[in-house]
Amino acid sequence: MSKLAFVKMHGCGNDYIYVAADALRPADPGALAKRLSDRHFGIGGDGLILLCPSAHADVRMEMYNADGSRGEMCGNAIRCVARLQYELSGGRKNPLVVDTDCGARTIVLKTVDGRAVAATVDMGEPILEGREIPVARDGRIIDFPLEVAGREYRITAVSMGNPHCVTFVADEGIFALDDVEFARLGSQFERHPFFPRRVNTEFILPVARDRLRMRVWERGSGETLACGTGACAALVASVLTGRSARRATVELRGGPLEIEWRESGVGANHVFMTGEAVEVFRGEIELDDAELIPAVPGGR
Repeated sequence: MSKLAFVKMHGCGNDYIYVAADALRPADPGALAKRLSDRHFGIGGDGLILLCPSAHADVRMEMYNADGSRGEMCGNAIRCVARLQYELSGGRKNPLVVDTDCGARTIVLKTVDGRAVAATVDMGEPILEGREIPVARDGRIIDFPLEVAGREYRITAVSMGNPHCVTFVADEGIFALDDVEFARLGSQFERHPFFPRRVNTEFILPVARDRLRMRVWERGSGETLACGTGACAALVASVLTGRSARRATVELRGGPLEIEWRESGVGANHVFMTGEAVEVFRGEIELDDAELIPAVPGGR
């Protein structure tokens, strides 16, 4: 048997199990993610994140959802990855560059007494072309009618490295849905044929020009308390439909995120996200020797 150290962390309640995979890595990370994410028989979390060597960044983030599927990007997880890498490297570098499946992202850490507690992430430019998101339609998908579960919803599609479907609500009804009803609705959005690679879905109540309330269904994980890329997509969709300013607080069930879609100057057209990165606890996972393999030196 072998032991693999892990750190449980969360950003606004969006919790993952983090493993430094610089020497050894899981042979089947998708299967391990599914096992460990179980909230009754495992550690519990929205998925598994590996911190891997990178040939051209400070660290590479590999993301696996709670159902074992591979995710391209997670805004809450990347803040936690940056904090862990900052600690593992002795706090020598800030900002940090984290490589992901959708490209490198730069993160500036906020520190208190030398300890990283929050981070601002340059999430890059939103992708608005339908086939690139992807959805089953050309052009921008803004306030587009889509029938889901026998009802027409007006949706705006955005990719922040992963696909998002944003729909606006007029009242607090969506927040009053019980977990079973919300899961039924969210899963029908996720697996709708309009989204060839499934989709994350954000239900947004605009409260003010600088304040949005959000409930989210994440592809591969179900409902989560927060979704960083989803909060970014929500702000972009709100701006595109005239519902908010370019800077707003997005209120998620797990806490607030500050989102800005910069119009001009340094970082023009990039979306910036600021939020917490919280350690919950540390431990060790006991695995069969065959479940671990050597990590790739230098990464990719």
